[in-house]
Amino acid sequence: MSTRWDHRFAQRTQRMTSSAIRELLKLTAQPDIISFAGGLPGPALFPIEEVREAADTVLQQHGRKALQYSTTEGYPPLRAMICRHMARYGIVVDINNVLITSGSQQALDLIGKVLINPGDKVLTENPTYLGALQAFTMYSADFITVPMDDDGLLVDKLEEALRSGPKFMYLLPNFQNPTGVTMSVERRREVIRLADHYGIPIIEDDPYGQLRYEGDHLESLVVGDARWRDCHTHGKFTGNVIYLSTFSKTLAPGLRMAWVVAPEEVIHRLVQAKQGTDLQCSTFDQMVTYEVGRGGFLDRHVHRIREVYGQQRLRMIQALEKAFPDPSLGVRWTRPEGGLFLWVTLPEGIDTGEVLLEAVKEKVAFVPGAPFHPGGDGRNTMRLNFSNATTEQIDEGIERLGRVVTGLLERKPTAV
Repeated sequence: MSTRWDHRFAQRTQRMTSSAIRELLKLTAQPDIISFAGGLPGPALFPIEEVREAADTVLQQHGRKALQYSTTEGYPPLRAMICRHMARYGIVVDINNVLITSGSQQALDLIGKVLINPGDKVLTENPTYLGALQAFTMYSADFITVPMDDDGLLVDKLEEALRSGPKFMYLLPNFQNPTGVTMSVERRREVIRLADHYGIPIIEDDPYGQLRYEGDHLESLVVGDARWRDCHTHGKFTGNVIYLSTFSKTLAPGLRMAWVVAPEEVIHRLVQAKQGTDLQCSTFDQMVTYEVGRGGFLDRHVHRIREVYGQQRLRMIQALEKAFPDPSLGVRWTRPEGGLFLWVTLPEGIDTGEVLLEAVKEKVAFVPGAPFHPGGDGRNTMRLNFSNATTEQIDEGIERLGRVVTGLLERKPTAV
C-alpha cells in the first residue's frame, strides 16, 4: 500500500507558500525573454578571476582547514573584516556581535525561529520584502503593516500600529525591496524614538546600503539607535536593533555569505538555532570570501558596481518616461537613489497579474506587486529590476512593456 503524505505534514506547512519570484523565474528562464523579474546582480560584474585566485590560495595555504568543520559563528578573520568595513559607516562592534549566515534569507529564518511565537504580530512596511514574509509566515506570524511614500515609512501612521504590540519591526531603510525608496533622516529618527518608547525591537535589513548612485549616505538605524541609547558602553554593543547585510550584492550571491549584527545574547540564541539548521556556513566559502574581500578589492569592486548599476537605473527611468503612459493617466514610478529596483504603480482596477500574462507574450517579464503586500493588496503595482539587464535590453524591454500597459489602459478606460 502506498503511503499518503498529505496528512503527515506538520500544521505549520499549511502556511507555507512557494516564492512567487522563484516560480516566476522558471517561466522567464527562456533565453528570448527580457526579464526584469528577479533581484539578480549583473553576472558580467562577478569577480570570477579574483574568486578563482582566492580559491587557489585558500587550498594551497589552508586546504586542510578550509575543508574541515569550523565554528558556527563563522570564520574569525571574515567577521573581523566585516567589523572593520562596517566601522566606516559608524557601526562599531566586535566579532562577538557578528554571525555569518547562508545568505540573508537564513538570517531571517533564524530570527523568526528565535523571536516569533505562533500568533505574534510582526510590523512591516507595506509593501515589503517577499522573502521576509515567507520566512516569518513559517513561524505563524501575523502581520501589521504601515504604508509608505517616497520618503519611506509613514511615521504618522506608525505609533498606532506600535500600540497593537508587535514582537518586532522589520524595515529596509535603504533602497527598499521592492519599491527602491529610501527612508528620510527625519523618519529614521522618529522610528528609533518610537521603537524605544514602546520597547519594540527593529530588524534592519540592509542588503543594498553600499549601492548608492546619488546623494549622501544616510546613517543606519543601528547607528542612530546606538547614539539614542548610548549603546557602546564599556566596550560592549547593546541596543534595540538587529542589523542584517550580505555579500550577495557586492561580490556574488552564489557564495551565500551574509551576516547578522546583534547584542551578544541575541547572537548566542541565533547560533543555537543555526546549529540545529546547518551547524555552520561552508568553511571554504567563508575563507574564499575573506581572501577576495581583503586588501581593498571589495572597495574597488563596489565602486565599479555603482557605476554600472547607476547607468542602468538611469536608463530604465529614461525608458519609462519615453515608453509608458503619461503620469496624468495615473501611472507613476519611483526614482531610487540606489539598490536594484524601481516600483511602478498603475491606476486602480488594473491587475498587474493580467499585465504579466500579456507581457510574457511580448517576451518581457516583471514581478507583480501583490505578493509583496502582507494583506494581499497592491494588485496594481509591479517591481522592475534594472541590474540584470543590458542597456539595450532595458530599452527594448521597457518599450514592449509600455505597449502592453498602454493597450490595457485603452481597453479599460474606467480604471483610469
